[in-house]
Amino acid sequence: MSLRESKGNMYEFITHTWNAIKGKCPHDCSYCYMKRFGKQNPPHLDEKEFKTDLGSGNHIFVGSSIDMFANGIPDLWIIKVLYYLRQFNNRYFFQTKNPERIRDFLVYDMPDDFLICTTIETNRHYPNIMNNAPRIENRVYGMTRFETIPKYVTIEPIMDFDLKELFDYIYDCAPEQVNIGSDSGHNNLPEPHPAKIRTLINELKKITRVHLKSNLQRLYNKK
Repeated sequence: MSLRESKGNMYEFITHTWNAIKGKCPHDCSYCYMKRFGKQNPPHLDEKEFKTDLGSGNHIFVGSSIDMFANGIPDLWIIKVLYYLRQFNNRYFFQTKNPERIRDFLVYDMPDDFLICTTIETNRHYPNIMNNAPRIENRVYGMTRFETIPKYVTIEPIMDFDLKELFDYIYDCAPEQVNIGSDSGHNNLPEPHPAKIRTLINELKKITRVHLKSNLQRLYNKK
């Protein structure tokens, strides 16, 4: 059981990560960084984590190793995690490719201070890469259903896209910030031309904050 300090370039504002739901993510995206650790167990609830002191004043990424709102994760597991979070005075960060499901827990279960993020790697559908993850348009629709909750979008790993379509998707999500990163795992993904990335960034800066992760430099500065 542990509250792990956030390291690397995940998100500049995250102080810690905490994972009570563990195991192989049902989405099974081909590029998932967890796959580098070898074969994973099926999803499970780690009861030992409910002895962890989450402290106060932290900004905690909950479920950084698995999408806890993925279809297939039992409601009772999610409710137990959310109830535990409410016992501590922190801000919580939930990133999910299934944001619509969060609505099932809004009224009674969610902690007081949290924000929602979804991943939109592209506007296109790459079935052999995204596997069981919800389609991009479904993620966007889910995000549009939250009007008063702070929202973020992450475009990582960025994959080849259509500029207008991707911009429109991000615009519809109305995020406070967009984080953009590239494939750090050498997964041979279809990647966009650097000029297209730079144009997207310039357009996004007109509507929201944009944070470029350090791993984007490989593409961004490419001639």
